[in-house]
Amino acid sequence: MQAAELAYAGIARQAQLIAAGEVSSRELVELYLGRIARHDPALNAFRVVFAERALMEADQADSRRAAGAPRPLLGVPIAVKDDIDIAGELTAWGTNAVETPASADAEVVRRLREAGAVIIGKTNVPEMTLWPFTETATFGVTRNPWNVQRTPGGSSGGSGAAVAAGLVGAALGSDGAGSIRIPAAWCGLVGLKPQRGRVSLAPRPRAWHGMSVDGVLTRRVADTALFHDVASGSTETDVDRPEPPPLPYAQAAATPPSRLRIAWSTKFPGVVLAKLDPQLRRALVETVELLSSLGHSLQERDPDYGNDAIPQVIARYMRGGHDDLALLDRPELLERRTRAFARLGGLVTDGLLQRSFDGEAQLTARVNGVLEEFDFLITPAVAALAAPIGALQGRGALWTLNAVAGWVPYNGVWNLTGQPALAVPAGFSSEGLPLSVQIVGPPGFEGPLLALAAQLEAERPWAERLPTGFE
Repeated sequence: MQAAELAYAGIARQAQLIAAGEVSSRELVELYLGRIARHDPALNAFRVVFAERALMEADQADSRRAAGAPRPLLGVPIAVKDDIDIAGELTAWGTNAVETPASADAEVVRRLREAGAVIIGKTNVPEMTLWPFTETATFGVTRNPWNVQRTPGGSSGGSGAAVAAGLVGAALGSDGAGSIRIPAAWCGLVGLKPQRGRVSLAPRPRAWHGMSVDGVLTRRVADTALFHDVASGSTETDVDRPEPPPLPYAQAAATPPSRLRIAWSTKFPGVVLAKLDPQLRRALVETVELLSSLGHSLQERDPDYGNDAIPQVIARYMRGGHDDLALLDRPELLERRTRAFARLGGLVTDGLLQRSFDGEAQLTARVNGVLEEFDFLITPAVAALAAPIGALQGRGALWTLNAVAGWVPYNGVWNLTGQPALAVPAGFSSEGLPLSVQIVGPPGFEGPLLALAAQLEAERPWAERLPTGFE
């Protein structure tokens, strides 16, 4: 297998190759360390790379394999978004306001290690993970491998760039209002926002008042399925504890779906200053046509978002950003825009939050009325192509908030309802930028979502196309 082919093979295939002895974990880690050294100066995907430690863990994995001690991710490198704890390391949150290293691995990292994964580094994020672009005063600008003058998105921007450029096979992300799905859409990746509570947030009981979840960015559906088979499951710390899936995710993803009833919509969820890019509209229409040709029943049908969904999303998002400042050692070192955002978030009172919690079930039932008639809903994943680097440099908090709301209006409502939503590639623009659609499923339906995405992947083998210069 050629080096580039191995780098882009994905964690499911890499796990198979290591288990079969066709490649060693050390060889794979050395391959990625070499690619990071060669390509990351142009991308700035990683905040820190654990080169020596990753090689040591790779040697340990190779010894375990030789001793006949199989694990599902034995020896496979994975990167971690820099809002997730790794013992002894700073969880930097895109700022220099953190001085105290994490005392223990986050539960999701612990589970990856237990499965045999090698943690190769931590990926860059926007300050306090607030924005759908990854540019900070502390750690610099993170760029999109499909066009280095464009953003990879955010807040899991470093993770998206790293996976898209073949610097690692999968990378952890978090999604509080689209932060997995947006980088997936702009980097040509698979990005599942799982059911709230599906992946433990421990040591935190919740994040952003129920809006944020952890997950993964990958190039292939099978890789996302394997990750969730390994990483899913709540703990006593978690407020949200969904029922386990009826089937392992890998099995569900490999099972072709029966004939489905699928709604599709381009309607914006509420009043936002947004305009859907014609090429993204085309990507949605072509996906609808493809699914129809595969035997599914497609019908245009708009969810009943109402007038309250977006205000509730914004309230929890802004209050969550405000509350996260309590995690920092030196909040006075934050960028001016971040401090202004946090002040605005402080205006969301406990009473307003409680009102949001009290109305959540009713709002969720109304928005999900479309899924009482249909199995899934498909929307654009984003409204705009990947934004130019520096598009909002120097802008204040309110200006930035209004601008990005127009770029990514389709995501946050599903964080509010807590159900799974998945971004999958849907071709390329005339400029060679990735296009994407979002598939929304009923609560707990990650498995069927992955099955439908795998069917699309079989028709559109998106992982075969690589960004120029990163082969």
